[in-house]
Amino acid sequence: MIDGVKVRKLRLIPDERGYLMEMLRSDWEEYEKFGQVYITAVYSGVVKGWHYHKIQTDHFICVHGMAKVVLYDGREGSPTHGEVNEFFLGQQNPMLLKIPPGVMHGFKGIGQEMALIVNVPTELYNYEQPDEYRLPAHTDQIPYDWARKDS
Repeated sequence: MIDGVKVRKLRLIPDERGYLMEMLRSDWEEYEKFGQVYITAVYSGVVKGWHYHKIQTDHFICVHGMAKVVLYDGREGSPTHGEVNEFFLGQQNPMLLKIPPGVMHGFKGIGQEMALIVNVPTELYNYEQPDEYRLPAHTDQIPYDWARKDS
């Protein structure tokens, strides 16, 4: 696992009306501070990536559909520099994924439906100077191929 990344299996609490699922609590070890909450959608088969933050920590929860979230540790001096991690988040695998600053990340919608990811970053989005640094989704600077792996 990439240094600083944390995963928490989330628990669905169902009843005859539907279900409840806690996504992030201030008494969990993954919690640092609150910046804002937003939702991002990705269509099936589409890749959104790559980007990283210098200051912000992200907390991803896929609340609808399924998404493959991929992380790459390009941080110089990190004990896991060069490592790639894949996570499959969503309705079949509810989890919280904590992504620390400096870790490159992207995601792909998998399955039949659009995937909806809720993010609870530690910082407010700064419209004048965004803490966002990007690479194309398909780049040879990151050792990862977004193609489905049929094996």
